[in-house]
Amino acid sequence: MVYIRGQAADYDEWDEAAGHAGWSFRDLLPYFTRMEGNQRIDNAMHGTSGPLKVSDHANRCALTDAFVSAVHGLGVPLNSDFNGGRQHGVGCLQLTTHEGRRCSAVDAFLWPLLDDSRLSLRTGAVATKLVFQGTRAVGVQFAQRKRVMTAYADAEIIVTAGTFATPKLLMLSGIGPAAELRRHHVEVRVDLPGVGENLQDHHEVPVMAATNGAYGYFRQDTGWNMVRNGLEYLLFRTGPVTSNGVEACAFLDPEGTAADASLQLYCVPTIYMDRGNTAVTPTHGVTLNACLLRPQARGNVRLASNDPNDLPLIDSRFLAHDSDMRLSIAGLRYARSILATSPLREMVTDELLPGPAVVSEADLREHCKRTVKTNYHPVGTCRMGSDRDPLAVPTPELRVRGVEALRVFDASMMPNIVSGNTNAAVMAVADRAVAIMMEEPRRGAASLQKIHHTEPT
Repeated sequence: MVYIRGQAADYDEWDEAAGHAGWSFRDLLPYFTRMEGNQRIDNAMHGTSGPLKVSDHANRCALTDAFVSAVHGLGVPLNSDFNGGRQHGVGCLQLTTHEGRRCSAVDAFLWPLLDDSRLSLRTGAVATKLVFQGTRAVGVQFAQRKRVMTAYADAEIIVTAGTFATPKLLMLSGIGPAAELRRHHVEVRVDLPGVGENLQDHHEVPVMAATNGAYGYFRQDTGWNMVRNGLEYLLFRTGPVTSNGVEACAFLDPEGTAADASLQLYCVPTIYMDRGNTAVTPTHGVTLNACLLRPQARGNVRLASNDPNDLPLIDSRFLAHDSDMRLSIAGLRYARSILATSPLREMVTDELLPGPAVVSEADLREHCKRTVKTNYHPVGTCRMGSDRDPLAVPTPELRVRGVEALRVFDASMMPNIVSGNTNAAVMAVADRAVAIMMEEPRRGAASLQKIHHTEPT
């Protein structure tokens, strides 16, 4: 639900990779604004009448306010709009919510069209293979209720299976690295070595501390707390149930050398239990997650076999680049400085993870390796690029190279990851991609003017 676009430089790098074909931040801004229905901010950087509703938190706990105050006390500026031009700063996040309820992509774009006769929606169906006539993609084979069927296209096929499943589908269809396909006895249709490469994902490492009071959301979903909070939500659409659980963050550079933020430091107002920290005793507390915005390591997605039922093999390569490890450790140290700053200092009792004895570079490295986790923002495995890029899969118009009538419109097309939560960026990519396919004029020239839209996107 977090509504973050990233930094302008992220998209400008896309545009550079695409040979300046209209993927800069200036080009994409109108697509962000026309889909956005922001309920607080009305200016050139935001839309107010779009179907995707964006609002502030309806509930904010004491730990959130204390985190913002502590980070501000360390000299980081307050930022009331992380999408307003400069991302650097600390503040509360905006969410894709409306009156205390999530506004998902389904709510904004799909439900309004369910009765449209041009839309056919199938659930419980898994795409298994693309169907070709010569070099043209003409259909999609899919499995549903133990039956294998094929849907045919009169015009083009748009793949939006996501960063893990899109390269898998392409490779099962004979599009990908020739050696990898032959290894799994898949007939090579197009040798595209970039399919499955360039995997990027935001990942984070935690610092956890116990508190001397119930300032956050620990056990707010159990027992009488659950009943009380549930009733408050049902009756008034207020209270802890309206929170996404992460109400504030700081965009900063812990090393003080970057032009803009290199780290997104989340404040989770509870002890966040996950793999690698199960030894921590659940209690009232706070978790500060240091998340890299632009990791340098690159992973990959491979086939496990030529059986569509087998999940792909994913190698994220978290912390494999020296700078990723260095920044993660710097983020941990900065998180500790936040806990030691008022007013959080008066709330915190003990550091639970990694623990006060873990101070050396070597020990912090081991903590990072043991606890690193995904932030669920994988991108890049079918990256867009110009003809000069040997690993580019789609063209700047998102046409898959070497075949006709096939495009990729999902996060796998991103040449590099954006600096923040990827949900908003994926929707803007889809809108821009449809405009390219329908040969609409570029909107970038109007990108810094106030734009009001009443038509559906």
